[in-house]
Amino acid sequence: MSEKVERVNHPKHYNLNPSGIECIDVVEWMSFNIGNAVKYLWRCESKDNEKEDLEKAIWYINREIQRIEKNKKKEDVNVVNSEGLHKVKY
Repeated sequence: MSEKVERVNHPKHYNLNPSGIECIDVVEWMSFNIGNAVKYLWRCESKDNEKEDLEKAIWYINREIQRIEKNKKKEDVNVVNSEGLHKVKY
């Protein structure tokens, strides 16, 4: 039973960073996408498939870039000028 708990709560690769800090203690302060990217970067050298974890980190970074760009477009459309009129920026 203790082996299962360790695999769920504190897998070995969660605590292998030389800093002694567990990844979750850092990433829980970040946005979802950035936190996940950092998580995959943090642990990639401690797992069997380093390249796959780096690709996952890139996927989350790209997703965050898309989210930012989407939100920026919404901001551009909802700009109000000094006369209170909406103007669209592209």
